[in-house]
Amino acid sequence: MTPQQQLKTLLAKYDKSVATTARRVLGKLRKLIPAAIEMVYDNYDALVIGFGPTERASEAVFSIALYPRYVTLFFLQGATLRDPHIRLDGSGNVVRQVPLESEKTLDDPQIIELINVAMHRAKVSFPLKRSHKLVIKSISVKQRPRKPSPNGK
Repeated sequence: MTPQQQLKTLLAKYDKSVATTARRVLGKLRKLIPAAIEMVYDNYDALVIGFGPTERASEAVFSIALYPRYVTLFFLQGATLRDPHIRLDGSGNVVRQVPLESEKTLDDPQIIELINVAMHRAKVSFPLKRSHKLVIKSISVKQRPRKPSPNGK
C-alpha cells in the first residue's frame, strides 16, 4: 500500500464524524504548510499526524491527534508562543493545543496567526520550495479502541 492508502485505512477506524474532521483538517494544513513532511504515528492512544520541515519527529512543529471522540491540533513548540487571545490550551513546558470541533477552527484568523508565528519560529525552518511528503513512521500493534464505547466511556 502507498502511504496515502495506509493513512486512509487508519482514518477509517474512527467514527465518521472524527474521520471527516481529520480529513478536512489535514487538507487545510496541507494548504497552509505545503512544504511540510507529514509523519504518521498510529500509537497506542491515538493516531498522530505530525507536520515538520524534516522527517525528524523532534523537529515537527504541529500535529493533529485523533481520539475516539475528537481531534486536537498540537503546537509542538507552543509553550513560548505569544497568545494574546488565549486560544492555546495546556500548561506544560513545551506543547500547547487547540481542540478542533471542526475544520472551520482553522479558518479563524487568530489560529492562522498562531500557525504562521509557530512556523516562522520553528527550530528548523521549513524549505521555501518542496513538495508535500507523507511518511508512515509507525503503527503500534496494541492500541486502544478507536471508536467510543457504546456505554459512553
